Amino acid sequence: MNLIMVEVKRKEHESFESLLRRFNRKIQQSGVLMRARRIRFFEAPKSRNLQKVAARRRQQIRQQKEELKRMGKPVVRKFGRR
Repeated sequence: MNLIMVEVKRKEHESFESLLRRFNRKIQQSGVLMRARRIRFFEAPKSRNLQKVAARRRQQIRQQKEELKRMGKPVVRKFGRR
């Protein structure tokens, strides 16, 4: 992986705000943020079988929630691995 270091040195009599603005502009131009977001949200491709299993599981959960809603019971929200 190519690692691009963005370096900005403070000019004489430069305010912190203008230094930060220059730094942000350099970060945007270098594409570091786009690369970081792409890496952060990357999901490895799943096999077709795993995709079908996950879809079935989501469908079952959806049906259970609808059934509880029809019966007038509170829907319990469980938090996943995030």
